[in-house]
Amino acid sequence: MNKELEHSFVEELEKNQNIVHKVCRIYTNNQEAHNDLFQEITIQLWKAYPKFRGDSKFSTWMYRVGLNTAITLYRKRKRSIKTETFDAFQYKIKSEPYDDTEEEQLKLLYKAVHQLNDIEKALVFLYLEDKSYKEISETIGISEVNARVKMNRVKTKLRTILNP
Repeated sequence: MNKELEHSFVEELEKNQNIVHKVCRIYTNNQEAHNDLFQEITIQLWKAYPKFRGDSKFSTWMYRVGLNTAITLYRKRKRSIKTETFDAFQYKIKSEPYDDTEEEQLKLLYKAVHQLNDIEKALVFLYLEDKSYKEISETIGISEVNARVKMNRVKTKLRTILNP
């Protein structure tokens, strides 16, 4: 990969790394797992970046790669996960510390979200990111109508979990 492409990737990743942190927060329960998933998503983004055509915004593409990576890894969680080292680029990416101190209500929401299945988690995540149903459907790969129906079901499920 040429230096210009590498530079643009690092720049975009630094600008949008909170997206990856948020995906990690939804799919992990501790800092070590968060760091591992962050690294794996970054590797997958790096591998896929040469094929990024710019048909969508970088952040939308990043959501899709991040969510797909998280879902794939955690569906295979019972098997051993092989990861690649990322030492060559780690020093080039300025990592911002992730603030893990949330208010009690946010902790309860995350606890409830962890009880959802992978697709439901992705729906809630994108919904909380203020993505339109059109963007949600494109990111997850379902119809817009299906995204709306699934989101309404997830809201009902979350209400049941939060208010037993």
